[in-house]
Amino acid sequence: METAEYIRILDREGGSLAAAAAEAGPDAKVPTCPDWQVRDLLRHTGMVHRWATSFVAEGRTSFHPGDGLPDLDGDALSAWFREGHRRLVDTLSAASPDVQCWHFLAAPSPLAFWARRQAHETAVHRVDAESARGRTPEEIAQEFDVAFAADGVDELLSAFHAREKSKVRTEKPRVLRVRATDADDAVWTVRLSSRAPVTERNADGGADCEVAGPAGLLYLSLWNRAPFPDIVGDASLAALWREKSAIT
Repeated sequence: METAEYIRILDREGGSLAAAAAEAGPDAKVPTCPDWQVRDLLRHTGMVHRWATSFVAEGRTSFHPGDGLPDLDGDALSAWFREGHRRLVDTLSAASPDVQCWHFLAAPSPLAFWARRQAHETAVHRVDAESARGRTPEEIAQEFDVAFAADGVDELLSAFHAREKSKVRTEKPRVLRVRATDADDAVWTVRLSSRAPVTERNADGGADCEVAGPAGLLYLSLWNRAPFPDIVGDASLAALWREKSAIT
């Protein structure tokens, strides 16, 4: 996917998130994030948007933490979220393709990284906002473009969980396969061991467990927003993913 497409998706998903949050109201519980109310979702995602913007807008080449969560609520919080989202979209749209700044996953360029990461960050949290107004993740999964959903699976398996920070580990080597049934060449073989997972795209060979389903549903289930679709083989590996894969 091209950087411009990620930015378009980020723009759309952020607007949909804000609209769903406004309909649900700040006090609504977020079923996909049981510890949160909608106000927590807006504060978190708005903070992440501003944090990401700062690297690109200011050309920061080393890590720095976010500025913390705002003490805002109601209409003021909604306006703050929309303002931060708009600035992120505008910053990414206007940035030079060769802008140099800190980023934390492998990517063709820093700009490509931030566009991709924030598109997926915002899409997953849009699902959270939709769940607060009564929609199910299974319903929302059907709305995602297959290519974007498969890209989200790839980012999670091939990038996030390739890091030493991943806690998805097994005492003896095991193989988890993830297969998108509605996309060509969308199979991931995740080799688990006492070290960080190693993921190969479209690799051959056996697997101890295979999770298969539409790309949109795989995307949300691997982000622990929906139940896994079809599981064949050792279901304990799917349970291990559920228990250990959270990204913080």
